[in-house]
Amino acid sequence: MTRVDVWRAGVLTGGAAITLSLAGCGSSTTKTVVQTKTVVETTPVATATSATSTAAPATTTTAASPSCSAADTQIWLGVGEGGGFAGGYGLPLEFSNIGGRTCTLHGYPGVSAYRGALRQVGPAALRIREPHALVTLVPGATAHAFLRIADWGALCSSPVSADGLKVYAPNQRASKTISTPVAVCAHRAVLAVGAVHPGVGIPGYITQ
Repeated sequence: MTRVDVWRAGVLTGGAAITLSLAGCGSSTTKTVVQTKTVVETTPVATATSATSTAAPATTTTAASPSCSAADTQIWLGVGEGGGFAGGYGLPLEFSNIGGRTCTLHGYPGVSAYRGALRQVGPAALRIREPHALVTLVPGATAHAFLRIADWGALCSSPVSADGLKVYAPNQRASKTISTPVAVCAHRAVLAVGAVHPGVGIPGYITQ
């Protein structure tokens, strides 16, 4: 009769050792069997609440800046040499943001000549049709529009002397005045104005 005693040696790194002692008649045999054990590690799938889950990127919507108000818009005339051309001369109308926030201008200003108590003389300025876009002005920035003043002698027989210009910035209902003598015609348009563009207009370097 053979008696088998089995001792479990415990878990070793990479496997387990089992020692078998076989006892027989007058002889004994000892065998050591190494039993390997494979460990498989699994990574759980991230769920919607998992800290490692990837969130969708956030979308930021920037609101458009409001139109410049009359109170925050200073209008002035860029005077200087070099703006003359055959049949008249041109000057930049300047629009500066003197407010505390960013604002926009878009389109054409309204311009006319006046005398005395802001009484309009002659027709309002014609529009010089041209491509244009929204102009954004941070506080302290300036945009410009080209103002063309034709020679009255080519349009009428006698001029009317105006005391200055009355200017409406685009999309504004309150005007600003610029005191500058100008000769206009009573029934023919001497003035023409272009759309507003970014930056300060330099006399002699803007043309239409």
